[in-house]
Amino acid sequence: MTYNLTLNEVAARINGVVHGDGSTTVTGIKPLENAGKGELSFFSPKTKKNSAALQELARTTEASLLVSAFVPGFKSAQIVTRNPYLAAVELAPLFYPPLKREATTHPTAIIGANVKIGSGVHIGPYAVIGDGVTIGDDVTIHPHVVIYDGARIGSKSVLHASSVVREHCILGEDCLLQSGVVVGGDGFGYIPDPKLGHKRIPHSGIAILEERVDLGANTTVDRATFGETRIRAGAKLDNLVMIGHNTVIGKNNFLCSQVGVSGSVITGDNVILAGQVGVADHLTIGSNSRAAGQAGITNDIEPGIDVSGHPARLASEYRRETAALKRLPKLLVQTRRFFKGRDESEG
Repeated sequence: MTYNLTLNEVAARINGVVHGDGSTTVTGIKPLENAGKGELSFFSPKTKKNSAALQELARTTEASLLVSAFVPGFKSAQIVTRNPYLAAVELAPLFYPPLKREATTHPTAIIGANVKIGSGVHIGPYAVIGDGVTIGDDVTIHPHVVIYDGARIGSKSVLHASSVVREHCILGEDCLLQSGVVVGGDGFGYIPDPKLGHKRIPHSGIAILEERVDLGANTTVDRATFGETRIRAGAKLDNLVMIGHNTVIGKNNFLCSQVGVSGSVITGDNVILAGQVGVADHLTIGSNSRAAGQAGITNDIEPGIDVSGHPARLASEYRRETAALKRLPKLLVQTRRFFKGRDESEG
């Protein structure tokens, strides 16, 4: 379901200023390359490379535009706002309200003994909830979710289809689990055994997500061997992220797709790990540090620095090394010519 809003109404929501016909109605938000008449878009070039192309699209589009400053010559109406992209994000719920489920329990759901369910909770078809589970107010549990015995789900949390919360694990308030997430699966723990080859180590700990933690599709957070694995408040993990046992992920961390964090790692607050970063076990990553895509972190990282490469080192060093490697073939040719010339002159 979408809603119709005039540009004047849109501007009022974001403290913007309309240039053009404020009575123009818009029904949704789309990227500039896809937006058309009756829709809203945003003009916010991030690099010089895409600026020219976006300028041409913005100049000819029939969609109304969110802009950071009025641009003469654009065909359509403009709303001037400080951050066009952020404004579009804030406006999105007005056009595309979040999916809201009624506070009902589907007859096919299986509810165990001594389960405490708060008010406003939706439990979808074929959900399975074990004994002694506690579910806070306004929680949404979509179809085929499985919650093991003794788990606790904080208020306003949303568990999408086929996500799993294992026994005694804890979700704080306003957590979001996308489909396929597993919270509290056993860690990858084995010890050599002369008869079995590898003997499985029981994992008796738990996994805890503090408030406002989001986990992307098919992301896994392993339970601790003993004690706890913890994801601190506000952390956001993308799809296909793996968190090993006994690891602590700091507040407001941002872990992109396919990041792998081994066991017993500690990250500080506001850490960013780009796509496919790998972190070896028992390391500490300082607050406000960042790792570029595919970095391999094999040593502790100090707070507030950027690292790249494998093994990860200061990003500035990595860039210099990469630039030097590009010159290496030419230097080799020059070196061979130099020594060949010396040999010929001596011969």
